[in-house]
Amino acid sequence: MKFKKRILLMLFVLVQSTAVFAKDYKASFFHIKSDGATMNTRSIQFAIDHISKNGGGRLVFYVGRYLTGSIHMKSNVTLHLEEGAVLLGSTNPFDYDRIGNTALIHARDLENVGITGKGMIDGQGRALANNSIAYANDGLIEDILKYDRTRESIRPMVIYWVGCTNVNIKDVILQNSACWLQTYERCKNLVIDHITVNNVAFWNSDGIDIVDCDNVVITNNNIDAADDGICLKSHNEKFYCNNILIENNIVRTSANGIKLGTAGKGGFRNIKIINNTVYNTYRSAIALQSVDGGFLEDIVVDGLKSTNTGNVIFLRLGERVVGKKSTMDRISIKNVVADVPFGKADAGYDYEGPIEDMPRNISPIIIAGLPGQYINNVTFSNFEVTYPGAGNKFLAYVALDKLDSIPEVPDGYPEFSMFKEVPAWGIYVRHAKNINFSNIKLKADKKDYRLPIVMDDVQGAELKKVTFEQIDQKKLLHTYKSTNVTVK
Repeated sequence: MKFKKRILLMLFVLVQSTAVFAKDYKASFFHIKSDGATMNTRSIQFAIDHISKNGGGRLVFYVGRYLTGSIHMKSNVTLHLEEGAVLLGSTNPFDYDRIGNTALIHARDLENVGITGKGMIDGQGRALANNSIAYANDGLIEDILKYDRTRESIRPMVIYWVGCTNVNIKDVILQNSACWLQTYERCKNLVIDHITVNNVAFWNSDGIDIVDCDNVVITNNNIDAADDGICLKSHNEKFYCNNILIENNIVRTSANGIKLGTAGKGGFRNIKIINNTVYNTYRSAIALQSVDGGFLEDIVVDGLKSTNTGNVIFLRLGERVVGKKSTMDRISIKNVVADVPFGKADAGYDYEGPIEDMPRNISPIIIAGLPGQYINNVTFSNFEVTYPGAGNKFLAYVALDKLDSIPEVPDGYPEFSMFKEVPAWGIYVRHAKNINFSNIKLKADKKDYRLPIVMDDVQGAELKKVTFEQIDQKKLLHTYKSTNVTVK
């Protein structure tokens, strides 16, 4: 409760601070053209500079299409797009500035900045990305063209804001980035509320990326992305994501719905993920990953509806940097209703997840630490999970007395599919301590050769009111190299 009060107070202060700079300036006053053809970059930049120098305010765009290349925000300025207004990114890669990363709208070390209104920002990402590839092929852009696409740092995002305080992104429609749509790095007091994200124009197209930020509210948003929907990252071991509320969002992706980690050099602390819906999502609804030497602790997931999603919960410790040990501690996940499909959850979308990463014999819930490096203090309660069953032992049958043959892959990129087929159809736990499950209902629709739950090297676990439905199976649990595991 104290956490939520603090976040709400921060939101109130942010709204009040932006209200001080509420003078409106019409875009047309600066001769910014709405014909969709005139390049307005210099005119929009002049307007932003003018408003900032004169005490701040809103640059208001009315109905029309406003073409631009990279622009740079200034303190105390908000871009406000009325319904029917479209800020249109250029399709020419040379119209974009690169400062760390390439973006349409840059901001760095500012305060009281935002983008509001019911209008739209369209990055025209598919055409922009393809033009970037064409220039690279002609030698005009230097790039290795890995996977037949230019690298992320030179494919323009729509928003890239670094080191900003009091940031308000509200109501707008953001779409069609050539890369990650919006990245906020080392920002403080950030609100993203009631926005619509449609970011399926190209590869690596996350919906929202939060990097080493403090005091963040992400609420009431509708996100459709070809890559991770809401992704928290930590790029610097001196910083970490802290005090973040992710609530009442609807997410669809061809990767993970809500993910913490990759990268995770610093860490994640005090994250609340409340009452979210994830659907038609290829990978995990919730992925909590600490694999780059950082920490991940004090995380609460309360209220999740996961529909037609390849994996429900994935917790992973890794060691992608030799000698840097990661930690995961104090995780609470409760009030979850989920179903897992038999086929590809994102089949039919323009950019689907790769078929080679879709093992058939998976588990809705995977908790995977490393030998001697345990995931600690995890509580699951009030779950209803429906799994299709029909696991095929001829794909990759793992005998219960040969669980050591499952690869550890400590340096592997963390995804629920990284172990391929796993030996439990419901819950697979490996290298963990103090794990508690209560009021869990598991159902396999069709016959499956595996048990509902397998625990491998689990030191201390309690299962209370854990029930399952499975054809021709009466045994709930198999333990291996585990101690103090009790079923009540």
